[in-house]
Amino acid sequence: MRCRNFLTATVCLFFVLATYAQLCGEISYSDSPVFPSGVKGGRIRSAIDAWNGGSPELIHRFLAAQCTEKMRSTVSEDEQVVFALGFLAQTGGVDFSGIRSYVPARADQTVVIVKDRNYENFWALVFSFSDDPDPLIASLVLNQARPPSGLQEPPLTEADVVAQTKALVARLASRGSFSGVMLLAKGDHVLVAMAGGEASKAFHVPNNVDTKFNLGSMNKMFTATAAMRLVEQGKIALDDPLSKFLDETWLPTSVSETITIRQLLSHSSGLGSYFNDAFDRSSRALFRRLDDYKPLIKDEKSAFTPGSRFQYSNTGMFLLGVVIEKVTGQDYFEHIRRVIYEPAGMKSSDCYEMDTPVENLAIGYSPDPKSPSGWRNNLYKHVIKGGPAGGGFSTVLDLHRFAMALLGGKYVSAETLKAMWTDYFGANYGFGFTVSQGPGGRIVGHSGGFDGVHSQLDIYLDSGYIVAVMSNVDLGASSLVRKLNRLLSRI
Repeated sequence: MRCRNFLTATVCLFFVLATYAQLCGEISYSDSPVFPSGVKGGRIRSAIDAWNGGSPELIHRFLAAQCTEKMRSTVSEDEQVVFALGFLAQTGGVDFSGIRSYVPARADQTVVIVKDRNYENFWALVFSFSDDPDPLIASLVLNQARPPSGLQEPPLTEADVVAQTKALVARLASRGSFSGVMLLAKGDHVLVAMAGGEASKAFHVPNNVDTKFNLGSMNKMFTATAAMRLVEQGKIALDDPLSKFLDETWLPTSVSETITIRQLLSHSSGLGSYFNDAFDRSSRALFRRLDDYKPLIKDEKSAFTPGSRFQYSNTGMFLLGVVIEKVTGQDYFEHIRRVIYEPAGMKSSDCYEMDTPVENLAIGYSPDPKSPSGWRNNLYKHVIKGGPAGGGFSTVLDLHRFAMALLGGKYVSAETLKAMWTDYFGANYGFGFTVSQGPGGRIVGHSGGFDGVHSQLDIYLDSGYIVAVMSNVDLGASSLVRKLNRLLSRI
């Protein structure tokens, strides 16, 4: 969806949340447990205290006293407060772990490693300072981080992981630190499925394992899989130009003839996102069918030569859905139900229209210190109906069924899956799926995020584990996913 998408550096708070920046690739580093001294050390301490304080006033004072004017004005202070409070709610705060040094050295950066209290995950706070005699904080970037150098964690059995997972989720739910549902499975055997928090804060309806959560961008997996079925059937070729399927009511031929199906799948078309100013100014009720989005897309152009590099594109994946409609002669939503949901038995998944009642569906929430309840729902921010690029709903049990159908060959062949799960541009992305390699082996899947939406599916190809976490609050899934990844890598 629009914000906090996979591998998109998102300016939230006085931070940039750069997912995977500390985790991908081989990096030589060492950590020192000594806290910095002097003026810079004092400002770092102030940042951590503001982060942990849980007070909008404390964050405003920190920004005013410790940061440059440019840093304060990059993002509104209200947005910075919202992100800080949301992250504190999810992590329980952070504690200093060490100062990280790299080879080669990273000039003009002070990298502070902290560990969060709820999950014991590590984060890097990357500071840069102004050149003044009394230096102020000029930027502060928040990254996921590798564990400290030299940290040795003992091996675990599968039973250990299950027990620790159950205890962790129960503890988080009791503290109000997790609103959502999680699943851990080994193949078709569900090891843990637990829920916490509320699907509706207005009526205090609890989440349960069958609650439907918003997928964000995870719908891209369904769109890509349906498209690759058509490729296997010979109805689409990967190198077909987009102009073969779309007329000029969608894009000028001069643009569509330069873009291929392959480039839509791999996010290398150069197209951007239809979540633009025109969308923000429009009634959500206008956008229900794919054709309704033409006014938002028709003027788009490629930002670079298609096929030359990776750039995450909601528009590109949406247009792949339009191609599916043109080739099959079916409504996109009906086609996905028939070829993706039904073969897997996914009876609780769809792109629901949000102005109609849907049973057991979670409402999304973002922290809002100006609201009497401390929260604001996303009903007037979100699309009225999801589509090829995201915004649909599912459950963790249905996501597990989807993973098993993929691995069991119900959609496409093993050869096609290999093509879909190849990282083509070094961006940890294949055809509609994220692709990564970590201590736990190869992982494919997708994440999705929006205001009040955060979900992720990880399929461990080497070990057979499947992790699905869905949350109805900002950033509510990633910390638990990271923790489970660390636990599984120790088996």
